[in-house]
Amino acid sequence: MIGHIQGKVLFSDGVETIVLTSSGIGYQVYYNRVLSEGSFQSLFISHQIKEASEQLFGFPNLRDKKMFELLTSVKGVGPKGAFNLLGFLGTENIIESILLENKKTLTKAPGVGPKAAAQIILDLSKKISKIRMYSPSYKLDADNLEELPAFKIGEVEKDFSTSTTHLLMDEALVACKELGFREEQVLPLAQKILNDNEVTKAEQLVHLVLKEI
Repeated sequence: MIGHIQGKVLFSDGVETIVLTSSGIGYQVYYNRVLSEGSFQSLFISHQIKEASEQLFGFPNLRDKKMFELLTSVKGVGPKGAFNLLGFLGTENIIESILLENKKTLTKAPGVGPKAAAQIILDLSKKISKIRMYSPSYKLDADNLEELPAFKIGEVEKDFSTSTTHLLMDEALVACKELGFREEQVLPLAQKILNDNEVTKAEQLVHLVLKEI
Protein backbone atom coordinates (compact mmCIF):
# COMPACT_ATOMS: atom_id res chain seq x y z
CA MET A 1 0.00 0.00 0.00
CA ILE A 2 1.24 3.50 -0.87
CA GLY A 3 0.94 5.89 2.08
CA HIS A 4 3.19 8.78 1.12
CA ILE A 5 5.04 10.08 -1.95
CA GLN A 6 7.35 12.97 -2.64
CA GLY A 7 8.89 14.36 -5.77
CA LYS A 8 8.62 16.85 -8.61
CA VAL A 9 5.20 17.99 -9.84
CA LEU A 10 4.89 17.33 -13.58
CA PHE A 11 1.22 18.28 -13.90
CA SER A 12 -1.49 19.75 -11.67
CA ASP A 13 -4.93 21.11 -12.53
CA GLY A 14 -6.74 21.17 -9.19
CA VAL A 15 -8.27 17.73 -9.76
CA GLU A 16 -5.32 15.48 -10.50
CA THR A 17 -1.59 15.81 -9.94
CA ILE A 18 1.29 13.78 -11.38
CA VAL A 19 4.34 13.55 -9.11
CA LEU A 20 7.64 12.18 -10.41
CA THR A 21 9.51 10.42 -7.60
CA SER A 22 13.27 9.83 -7.34
CA SER A 23 12.70 6.24 -8.54
CA GLY A 24 11.60 7.60 -11.91
CA ILE A 25 7.95 6.62 -11.43
CA GLY A 26 5.28 9.27 -11.93
CA TYR A 27 2.24 8.78 -9.71
CA GLN A 28 -1.16 10.15 -10.75
CA VAL A 29 -2.95 11.37 -7.66
CA TYR A 30 -6.32 12.99 -7.02
CA TYR A 31 -5.48 16.29 -5.32
CA ASN A 32 -7.94 19.15 -4.92
CA ARG A 33 -5.68 22.15 -5.28
CA VAL A 34 -3.24 23.35 -7.91
CA LEU A 35 0.44 22.78 -7.21
CA SER A 36 3.12 24.66 -9.09
CA GLU A 37 4.50 22.51 -11.89
CA GLY A 38 8.21 21.91 -11.35
CA SER A 39 7.99 22.33 -7.58
CA PHE A 40 8.90 19.57 -5.13
CA GLN A 41 6.02 18.33 -3.00
CA SER A 42 5.29 15.71 -0.38
CA LEU A 43 1.83 14.17 -0.19
CA PHE A 44 0.15 11.75 2.17
CA ILE A 45 -1.66 9.11 0.14
CA SER A 46 -4.74 6.98 0.65
CA HIS A 47 -4.39 4.02 -1.69
CA GLN A 48 -7.85 2.77 -2.64
CA ILE A 49 -7.91 -0.68 -4.24
CA LYS A 50 -10.93 -2.23 -5.92
CA GLU A 51 -11.27 -5.35 -8.02
CA ALA A 52 -11.02 -3.48 -11.31
CA SER A 53 -9.01 -0.38 -10.40
CA GLU A 54 -6.62 1.38 -8.06
CA GLN A 55 -6.80 5.08 -7.13
CA LEU A 56 -4.48 7.36 -5.19
CA PHE A 57 -5.96 10.25 -3.20
CA GLY A 58 -3.49 12.86 -1.98
CA PHE A 59 -3.60 15.07 1.11
CA PRO A 60 -1.33 17.80 2.51
CA ASN A 61 -1.24 16.30 6.01
CA LEU A 62 -1.93 13.13 7.99
CA ARG A 63 -5.08 14.52 9.61
CA ASP A 64 -6.82 15.02 6.25
CA LYS A 65 -5.79 11.53 5.12
CA LYS A 66 -7.23 9.94 8.25
CA MET A 67 -10.41 12.02 7.92
CA PHE A 68 -10.84 10.80 4.35
CA GLU A 69 -10.36 7.16 5.32
CA LEU A 70 -12.84 7.50 8.18
CA LEU A 71 -15.43 8.96 5.80
CA THR A 72 -14.97 6.08 3.36
CA SER A 73 -15.88 3.67 6.16
CA VAL A 74 -19.41 5.13 6.25
CA LYS A 75 -22.05 3.08 4.49
CA GLY A 76 -22.90 4.66 1.13
CA VAL A 77 -19.93 7.07 1.07
CA GLY A 78 -17.37 6.10 -1.55
CA PRO A 79 -13.85 7.47 -2.07
CA LYS A 80 -14.95 10.15 -4.56
CA GLY A 81 -17.78 11.30 -2.28
CA ALA A 82 -15.48 11.43 0.75
CA PHE A 83 -12.84 13.31 -1.23
CA ASN A 84 -15.35 15.90 -2.47
CA LEU A 85 -16.80 16.36 1.01
CA LEU A 86 -13.37 16.87 2.52
CA GLY A 87 -12.35 19.30 -0.23
CA PHE A 88 -15.54 21.32 0.15
CA LEU A 89 -15.79 21.57 3.95
CA GLY A 90 -12.34 20.74 5.31
CA THR A 91 -11.50 18.44 8.20
CA GLU A 92 -12.27 20.83 11.06
CA ASN A 93 -15.72 21.74 9.74
CA ILE A 94 -16.57 18.07 9.29
CA ILE A 95 -15.45 17.27 12.84
CA GLU A 96 -17.54 20.09 14.31
CA SER A 97 -20.56 19.18 12.20
CA ILE A 98 -20.48 15.58 13.38
CA LEU A 99 -19.92 16.43 17.04
CA LEU A 100 -22.76 18.99 16.95
CA GLU A 101 -24.95 16.71 14.79
CA ASN A 102 -25.21 19.51 12.25
CA LYS A 103 -26.62 17.81 9.15
CA LYS A 104 -27.28 21.15 7.47
CA THR A 105 -23.57 21.94 7.12
CA LEU A 106 -22.73 18.49 5.78
CA THR A 107 -25.44 18.74 3.13
CA LYS A 108 -23.84 21.90 1.74
CA ALA A 109 -21.25 19.66 0.09
CA PRO A 110 -22.18 18.53 -3.44
CA GLY A 111 -23.66 15.03 -3.50
CA VAL A 112 -24.35 14.82 0.24
CA GLY A 113 -28.06 14.62 0.99
CA PRO A 114 -29.86 14.50 4.36
CA LYS A 115 -29.75 10.69 4.43
CA ALA A 116 -26.00 10.55 3.81
CA ALA A 117 -25.36 13.32 6.36
CA ALA A 118 -27.38 11.44 8.99
CA GLN A 119 -25.43 8.25 8.26
CA ILE A 120 -22.10 10.06 8.59
CA ILE A 121 -23.11 11.46 11.98
CA LEU A 122 -24.45 8.09 13.15
CA ASP A 123 -21.38 6.11 12.12
CA LEU A 124 -18.67 8.58 13.14
CA SER A 125 -19.97 10.41 16.22
CA LYS A 126 -17.93 8.20 18.58
CA LYS A 127 -14.84 8.05 16.37
CA ILE A 128 -14.43 11.55 15.01
CA SER A 129 -12.66 13.19 17.96
CA LYS A 130 -9.69 10.82 17.48
CA ILE A 131 -8.86 12.58 14.20
CA ARG A 132 -7.47 15.54 16.14
CA MET A 133 -4.64 13.39 17.46
CA TYR A 134 -3.09 13.44 13.99
CA SER A 135 -0.90 16.33 12.91
CA PRO A 136 -2.39 18.97 10.57
CA SER A 137 1.08 19.90 9.26
CA TYR A 138 4.22 18.23 8.02
CA LYS A 139 7.76 19.33 7.23
CA LEU A 140 10.38 17.48 5.20
CA ASP A 141 13.71 16.69 6.80
CA ALA A 142 16.23 18.22 4.37
CA ASP A 143 19.11 16.35 6.03
CA ASN A 144 17.67 13.04 4.89
CA LEU A 145 16.43 14.22 1.52
CA GLU A 146 19.36 15.68 -0.39
CA GLU A 147 17.43 16.16 -3.60
CA LEU A 148 14.49 17.94 -1.96
CA PRO A 149 14.62 21.32 -0.20
CA ALA A 150 12.89 21.60 3.17
CA PHE A 151 9.35 22.91 2.89
CA LYS A 152 5.96 22.57 4.46
CA ILE A 153 3.76 20.19 2.60
CA GLY A 154 1.36 21.93 0.27
CA GLU A 155 3.35 25.13 0.48
CA VAL A 156 4.91 26.47 -2.71
CA GLU A 157 7.15 29.51 -2.84
CA LYS A 158 5.75 32.21 -5.10
CA ASP A 159 8.68 33.01 -7.33
CA PHE A 160 6.77 34.84 -10.02
CA SER A 161 6.51 38.62 -10.12
CA THR A 162 3.42 40.78 -10.26
CA SER A 163 4.05 41.35 -13.95
CA THR A 164 4.02 37.60 -14.56
CA THR A 165 0.70 37.32 -12.73
CA HIS A 166 -0.72 40.07 -14.90
CA LEU A 167 0.51 38.24 -18.01
CA LEU A 168 -1.23 35.05 -16.88
CA MET A 169 -4.41 37.01 -16.31
CA ASP A 170 -4.25 38.73 -19.70
CA GLU A 171 -3.65 35.48 -21.58
CA ALA A 172 -6.46 33.75 -19.72
CA LEU A 173 -8.89 36.60 -20.42
CA VAL A 174 -8.09 36.51 -24.14
CA ALA A 175 -8.59 32.73 -24.25
CA CYS A 176 -11.91 32.92 -22.39
CA LYS A 177 -13.17 35.74 -24.64
CA GLU A 178 -12.37 33.58 -27.67
CA LEU A 179 -14.55 30.89 -26.11
CA GLY A 180 -17.44 33.36 -25.87
CA PHE A 181 -17.24 34.45 -22.23
CA ARG A 182 -17.36 38.10 -21.12
CA GLU A 183 -14.53 39.73 -19.20
CA GLU A 184 -16.84 40.59 -16.28
CA GLN A 185 -17.66 36.88 -15.96
CA VAL A 186 -14.07 35.75 -16.04
CA LEU A 187 -12.13 38.45 -14.17
CA PRO A 188 -13.43 37.94 -10.59
CA LEU A 189 -13.13 34.16 -10.89
CA ALA A 190 -9.59 34.37 -12.27
CA GLN A 191 -8.52 36.76 -9.49
CA LYS A 192 -9.91 34.44 -6.80
CA ILE A 193 -8.24 31.40 -8.35
CA LEU A 194 -4.87 33.17 -8.50
CA ASN A 195 -5.22 34.15 -4.84
CA ASP A 196 -6.15 30.63 -3.71
CA ASN A 197 -3.90 28.50 -5.94
CA GLU A 198 -0.40 28.28 -7.31
CA VAL A 199 -0.91 28.78 -11.05
CA THR A 200 2.08 29.07 -13.39
CA LYS A 201 0.47 28.60 -16.81
CA ALA A 202 -2.35 30.45 -18.54
CA GLU A 203 -3.95 27.17 -19.64
CA GLN A 204 -4.15 26.07 -16.00
CA LEU A 205 -5.93 29.29 -15.12
CA VAL A 206 -8.35 28.94 -18.04
CA HIS A 207 -9.12 25.35 -17.06
CA LEU A 208 -9.93 26.36 -13.46
CA VAL A 209 -12.03 29.35 -14.55
CA LEU A 210 -14.11 27.20 -16.90
CA LYS A 211 -14.77 24.77 -14.06
CA GLU A 212 -16.28 27.63 -12.03
CA ILE A 213 -18.42 29.26 -14.71
